[in-house]
Amino acid sequence: MSTATSENPRTAELAVSGMTCASCVARVEKVLKRVPGVESVAVNLATEKATVHASAAVTDDQLVAAIAKAGYEAAPILPEAPPVAAPQAFDRELAAVLASAVLTLPLLAPMLGLALNPWLQLALASVVQFGFGARFYIGGWRAVRAFAGNMDLLVALGTSAAWGLSVYQMFMHGGMTEHLFFEASAVVITLVRFGKWLEARAKRQTTDAIRALNALRPDKARVRDRDDPAREREVALADVRIGDIAIVRPGERVPVDGIVREGRTHIDESLITGESLPVAKEPGARTTGGSINGEGVIAIETTAIGAETTLARIIRLVESAQAEKAPIQRLVDRVSAVFVPAILAIALVTLGGWLLHGADAETALLNAVAVLVIACPCALGLATPTAIMAGTGVAARQGILIKDAQALEQAHAIKIVAFDKTGTLTVGKPGLVAFDAAPGQDRDTALALAAAVQRMSEHPLAKAVVAAADGVARLDASAARAVAGRGVEANVGERRIAIGSARWLAELKLNVPPALAARAYELEAQGNTISWLIDNDAGVLALFAFGDTVKPTARAAIERLAGMGVASALVTGDNEGSARAVARALGIPSERVFAQTLPDDKARVVASLKNRGVVAMAGDGINDAPALAAADIGIAMASGTDVAIEAAGVTLMRGDPALVADAIDISRRTYRKIQQNLFWAFVYNLIGIPLAAFGLLDPMFAGAAMAFSSVSVVTNALLLRTWRAQAGAAEEARAGKPITRPA
Repeated sequence: MSTATSENPRTAELAVSGMTCASCVARVEKVLKRVPGVESVAVNLATEKATVHASAAVTDDQLVAAIAKAGYEAAPILPEAPPVAAPQAFDRELAAVLASAVLTLPLLAPMLGLALNPWLQLALASVVQFGFGARFYIGGWRAVRAFAGNMDLLVALGTSAAWGLSVYQMFMHGGMTEHLFFEASAVVITLVRFGKWLEARAKRQTTDAIRALNALRPDKARVRDRDDPAREREVALADVRIGDIAIVRPGERVPVDGIVREGRTHIDESLITGESLPVAKEPGARTTGGSINGEGVIAIETTAIGAETTLARIIRLVESAQAEKAPIQRLVDRVSAVFVPAILAIALVTLGGWLLHGADAETALLNAVAVLVIACPCALGLATPTAIMAGTGVAARQGILIKDAQALEQAHAIKIVAFDKTGTLTVGKPGLVAFDAAPGQDRDTALALAAAVQRMSEHPLAKAVVAAADGVARLDASAARAVAGRGVEANVGERRIAIGSARWLAELKLNVPPALAARAYELEAQGNTISWLIDNDAGVLALFAFGDTVKPTARAAIERLAGMGVASALVTGDNEGSARAVARALGIPSERVFAQTLPDDKARVVASLKNRGVVAMAGDGINDAPALAAADIGIAMASGTDVAIEAAGVTLMRGDPALVADAIDISRRTYRKIQQNLFWAFVYNLIGIPLAAFGLLDPMFAGAAMAFSSVSVVTNALLLRTWRAQAGAAEEARAGKPITRPA
């Protein structure tokens, strides 16, 4: 057991066993909240986990002891321990269900008109009742001892009443009566255990996302020896240190987060980012542990280990979202807290009511048993957490990380998304956005001359010019010379060609053709930077416009949001011209464009938009953090800064704005599943309890209906696993490259 020594608050996670319904959840939360120093508690029935936020003085021993007093068992979950399935226990549960069914089947013979010795019925039913039904007595006794109620108590009382009534009838009639109800108690126990097995099977599927992410962690890494770099050695992943050089061969899983120092390859990051195509990696590129190396051998310098790796952070985010409760669950908790006592009261009223109206004891007792059995609140406890687990899990596999259940639930109501511009809707790197030749100049020739000069440079803008000239005749340059603060010039054949600024153009006292001057004015008004292609003899040949380019998927993302009834706004620190140019390109109305905003101004703009409904802010920079925090929902691009990611409720693992619509879509689908599940969970009880009380529902059918209600709720939630994001299927959507042949 761990004991905290720091004065800082701590978060403890406990595995809780013995919980069977929403009432159990409410009981565990209640006793944990009574522990001095505990600030908040969230207990998840689907994951059987308790997440406790408390002061540092609160120890795991105290929390475990509190849960034990409530009648349940608990153990701390170690942070580094991955969730593992328990196949042996799972198989034993199935074997118990099958054995119980085999013993129960003969008890159905009297219902089919076949004779079965009452003493044999007693023997078979007793084995089922007290052998396979022992778990209900144990759970029920724990509840009684803690002055609480749960599903186990309801089942134990109901089936015991049916079994006891049958034994009474046997001895009252000398073992010759035909009016025995052993099959009712045995069938209920078998069906309830079968339902719990189906629930466990379905719940295990909801944790597939976490297991799949944990499976991405390789056990070992091949690293260069720190003392002898020429020697490679294989070490446990836990022994890798920051700065170590990891060698990754083709087909191997990348063991660490780091930077490629040697080699070139393509890496499949689909299981981490949701990106469908392998991503090219060369020296200087970042890698993520858990991705799969393609065709090349690469050497990676380790930059993050252990809990600080991208994969570990993803797992923490997904686990956090699945552990926390959605706001709608609070209503369920309040109902569950009084549910079992209310059902016990209804069962007693049913028993007394039938007796007062002249019914025999058998009829009155069976109807009361049916009330107890149909009312088990398993479905209520599973309705919300299973949907959240399925929704957050499938979202994570598609590159959408949802930090908590509140963000998931709230995102369904988003009415307006405020986008940052640079790095969110645009590439975030300057590129060539326009190339216009002067009147009388051949465009391809001018482009070839420009590329010849720029081919001598490693500057990103120079590379953009060279890329734009792909497909035109190649020319070679010589005697290149950079002119500080003005540009660069070189000899191309017999001509002296320069690329420079407007300042250089003025110093050379060169005239710009009117048409080209007008075009330059237009491009500058859009926030672009203008450079000029100059021939020392012929004058101005062409102009270049460099600026940030809109991501290829951005317009489709804005249009899709509009189709979903979600408006878009642009909030940027860039100048008015640049902001409005991007807004026009994307179809964002001018009244929803906010330019030249400082970080605090962004937060105020976001706050002002809240009068239109729930507001989301999508951004990637440090300057976006205040706005992300001010919004109802913050959506951060993982390509951005850690500060932005920490301030956001949703993180997009790819810098694709189309994922914003996908995040809202999965939120809406998950919220609908929660509503559907709660509707059916309540409907089963609202319809089933009156039917049972008025004698229209046999205890066996009540048991079947109760089991089916839980299974149907979990199965409905699992339908979310078929969801797929619509964003980023094409390679262009990933690359976000500027235009290659500017107009």
